[in-house]
Amino acid sequence: MRVMIFFDLPTETAKDRKIYSKFRKFLINEGFIMMQESVYAKLALNNSIVNSIKDKINKNKPPKGIVQLLVITEKQFSSIEYIVGNKTSNVVDDTERFVLL
Repeated sequence: MRVMIFFDLPTETAKDRKIYSKFRKFLINEGFIMMQESVYAKLALNNSIVNSIKDKINKNKPPKGIVQLLVITEKQFSSIEYIVGNKTSNVVDDTERFVLL
């Protein structure tokens, strides 16, 4: 499964920009990858991990703006079509899973 986060936060004041930056850094530290501005995704192996991610998002949500969370399957995620531009990433991003020990 993939957990996708979409957010639209105010950036009008210095305080707003600081909150935006803090939330973005939180997502990156939690292992989310940026798909495009304000759209981040993370792999989740099961529902308990999804619930854990939801709890962390709720605990770190910004006071203003909008944050949306969507959970989709790997099959749905792999069927994303790029209408304009190309997929560029050095992250292994397919339905095969492997573990490095």
